[in-house]
Amino acid sequence: MSGLFITFEGGEGAGKSTQIRLLKEALESLGKNVLLTREPGGSEGAETIRPLLVSGNSDWDSLTEALLFSAARRDHLVHKIWPALKRGSVVLCDRFMDSTMAYQGYGRGDNKLIQTQLQQLYQMIASDFVPDLTFILDIDPIIGLKRSCDRAGNTERRFENMDISFHQNLRQAFLKIAKNDSKRYHIICADQSVENVHQQIMKVMNEYV
Repeated sequence: MSGLFITFEGGEGAGKSTQIRLLKEALESLGKNVLLTREPGGSEGAETIRPLLVSGNSDWDSLTEALLFSAARRDHLVHKIWPALKRGSVVLCDRFMDSTMAYQGYGRGDNKLIQTQLQQLYQMIASDFVPDLTFILDIDPIIGLKRSCDRAGNTERRFENMDISFHQNLRQAFLKIAKNDSKRYHIICADQSVENVHQQIMKVMNEYV
């Protein structure tokens, strides 16, 4: 595939949506063809699954959630991400595979069995396909949750409503995941100005565009 696949990860309220939009604008100003998308969702089929995962109070276990995420991700890959990459586009995705590992593999505890099952599920739907570059926006979950809860019109609060230990586990999970590949993952402190975060992201992007 000739395009570039970039994902944004991090806990609630880290500012992913803002930073991914700013990066899209910056890349388009350089003449790049950019697709902005998200998970869960991003394709017609995946968007029908999204409300089940991000709204309401369903008490699913980690594997049930992961199966729903995987079904949505497969549709997203087939109908949106892979076709765009074949066209040579830069694809920016708000959450992807690492969020599933963090939320379902670590959020409720460091569950090795679930983590193995998640890896197997991902191999089934995507084989060896992985992002070219991943930004992890790191923030204290107390600060992030306050930001998220203060955001007007936010009705997708199923995960925000989980207890603080869940969100603390998430933060540590993303940091642990990032250690697996120092070339692909870039950790950015999200507890600073929007402009400073954007500048740090663009500094990394200079190696790619």
